[in-house]
Amino acid sequence: MNNSGKFAELKSVMYLQDKKYKLIDVNFTCRFGEIDIIAQDNKYIVFVEVKMRESDTYVKPREYVDDFKQQKMIASANLYLSYHPTKLQPRFDVIEVICSDYEIKSIKHLENAFQLV
Repeated sequence: MNNSGKFAELKSVMYLQDKKYKLIDVNFTCRFGEIDIIAQDNKYIVFVEVKMRESDTYVKPREYVDDFKQQKMIASANLYLSYHPTKLQPRFDVIEVICSDYEIKSIKHLENAFQLV
């Protein structure tokens, strides 16, 4: 991942912590893929995909979390939960970060962006 991607993830972690989420893991990697952020929000264990784009793009960052990426995240989350059982409900969120030259233009948190299928 490039430095701007790491910057976007760091800002997303800070954003979630400001919203009182408890950070559990960052960049969880397994044979199915990677989950950028795993956090806890009240009754949910939240699996977060961070998508960063430059401010002049036409496509919204969330549109890059397609069915294939969603299935990889779900498989990764299932594996994570098999090793870390919890009574919390799983939820999949997307955080869109729009930035230019390491300056955040906007952060949009899409809670429950997609469902287990």
